[in-house]
Amino acid sequence: MPSYDVIVIGLGGMGSAAAYRLAQRGQLVLGLERHTPVHDQGSSHGGSRITRQAYFEDPAYVPLLLRAAELWPEVEAASGRTIVHWTGGVMVGRADSRTVAGSLRSAQEWGLPHELLDAADIRRRFPTMTPAADEVAVYERGAGLVIPEESVAAHLALAERSGAELHFEEPATSWQATGQGVRVSTATATYTAVQLVVCPGAWAPELLASLGVPFGIERQVQYWFTPAGDVTRFRADRHPIYIWEAGGGRQFYGFPSFADPTGDPAGPSKPSDTVKVAFFRGGQDCTPDTVDRQVRSAEIEAMRAFVAPRMPDLPATFVRAKTCMYTNTPDEHFVIARHPGHEQVIVACGFSGHGFKFVPVVGEIIADLATDGGTSHPIALFDPRRLAPSAP
Repeated sequence: MPSYDVIVIGLGGMGSAAAYRLAQRGQLVLGLERHTPVHDQGSSHGGSRITRQAYFEDPAYVPLLLRAAELWPEVEAASGRTIVHWTGGVMVGRADSRTVAGSLRSAQEWGLPHELLDAADIRRRFPTMTPAADEVAVYERGAGLVIPEESVAAHLALAERSGAELHFEEPATSWQATGQGVRVSTATATYTAVQLVVCPGAWAPELLASLGVPFGIERQVQYWFTPAGDVTRFRADRHPIYIWEAGGGRQFYGFPSFADPTGDPAGPSKPSDTVKVAFFRGGQDCTPDTVDRQVRSAEIEAMRAFVAPRMPDLPATFVRAKTCMYTNTPDEHFVIARHPGHEQVIVACGFSGHGFKFVPVVGEIIADLATDGGTSHPIALFDPRRLAPSAP
C-alpha cells in the first residue's frame, strides 16, 4: 500500500497552497522541498507581487482571479497573517498597447469596475507619474500587492496544522509512475503515494522533461529605491501598483511602499520609505544552477534611466536589489493539468512571471484534480498538450 495519498514536490507559492488544500480535504500529504522554508532561491520571494483582475494577458484568467480574491482573506484569517494590500492599480501606455487595450477588454468583458484615465487624469490622481500626452491608463480598484513570503509561510503553517508532513532541504531527485501510484526518490529515502503533484518552479526542465514543454528559465532583477521629496506620496494608502508599457512594448512595473515584514530595515511596524520597481521580462536565460545572483551597477543605472522620465522622483537613491527567476512557456500561459502520460501525476508550472496572484486558487484546483478527478475552474487554456502535441 502507498505510504501517502499525495506527494507534493516543491513547497514554494503553488506547492505550499496545494499541500494545504489537499491536507485540508483529509488527504495524507507529504511535501518535499529542496530548500529551507520560505527561501529566496526560486520565484516566491521579493516582498511583493502584483495582483490584478483586468487581465491583459487573456480574459479567460478573470474567473480565477475573482476566486483568488475570495480565497486570500480566508487564508489571512486562518493563518493570522497579512498577505494582501488592496491598493488599486493602473495599467499605463498608449491606448492601443497590449497593457491598456488588453486590460480594458477584460474589464469590459467581465464587468469589472474600472476607469479610463487620460494623461491629465493620471497626473492629477497620481502626481508621482508623468505620462506622455498620448498615454492613458486603465484604473481598477481590484488590484494590489501580495507578499509572497507571507503567503508561503501561511500556507505551510496551515498545511502542517491540517496534518501534512513537510520535509525541507530534501529535494526530489527522481519520480516514477507505477501501476499502483507513484514513487519519489530523494538522496535519503524513497516514498510512495497514490498521486503526485509537481510544482517545480524553475526546476521544471529537470523534473518534468517527460512533459515535452520547452520551458525557458529567465533571470529577473527587482530593485528598491528611496524616492526624492515627500516619500509619503508613494505609500500604499495613496499610491497604486502599476504596469507601464513604454515604446517598443517594453514594460516596467512597481509598487507603493508599505509595512514590509520580509526584510526591509523599517520592519513590519511602520511603512517603509523604499519602493520596488522592475522590468517585466527581458532578463537573461539561465538555470537554477547558473543564475547570476549578483546585480551590477550597469543594471541599476539602466533601471534608473528607464524609470526617471516617467516617475522622476522614484529612482533617487538605490537601496538594494534581488534576483528571482521566471519559468516561461512559449505562449506565456500556465501549465496546470494531469500529466498527459501519467494520470496519477498533476503538474502546475510554467507560470511565466505572472502566476503568484493565482496561488490560492491554484491550490484549490490541484486539490480538486486530486480528490474529485476534475475541477469546475476553467483551466482548458493551461493544457500542456498545446505546447507538446506529440506528448503521450
